[in-house]
Amino acid sequence: MSLKPRLLLGTAALLLAGLAQADVTIEMHAVDKNGVGKSIGKVVASQNRYGVVFTPMLKGLSPGLHGFHVHTNPSCEPKEKDGKMVPALGAGGHYDPDSAGRHSFPWGTGHLGDLPALFFSESGAAESPVLAPRLKLSDLQGRALMIHAGGDNYSDTPKPLGGGGTRVACGVIGNPDK
Repeated sequence: MSLKPRLLLGTAALLLAGLAQADVTIEMHAVDKNGVGKSIGKVVASQNRYGVVFTPMLKGLSPGLHGFHVHTNPSCEPKEKDGKMVPALGAGGHYDPDSAGRHSFPWGTGHLGDLPALFFSESGAAESPVLAPRLKLSDLQGRALMIHAGGDNYSDTPKPLGGGGTRVACGVIGNPDK
């Protein structure tokens, strides 16, 4: 093969590589009012043509559905509210760049950070991927991923916990994998 076709192939490969986004791996930790605790596994976020796929590899939470959201701030630290320490309150609220101001279905018109609920098996493991159709991988940078104690009703009521209850696990979202 002559030099010109090799250069063209090499240039095309570099352009295609630049278009592909690397997966993002988020290490998840148990959280409580005292701070960030032990690892419960990881979640891998991948971009595809339908949105962002979150693939959990988690163990250690109670069986059943758990609310799952992208939160605004890259912190899992507790913070004081109304004189009480609240687990992972440093993460702020649900990611809401369009100021929807309400909780809704992942495909709805609420917070962009509203994700499908995660299912934990009887053994306390979550392995089934969920799709966030409105998100892009670039939306995740500098945010936190949160798991709540209860299932998500995709509503703001009952107040104040409508979307799943107490924060029980959290991970700070960093740079895409190299």
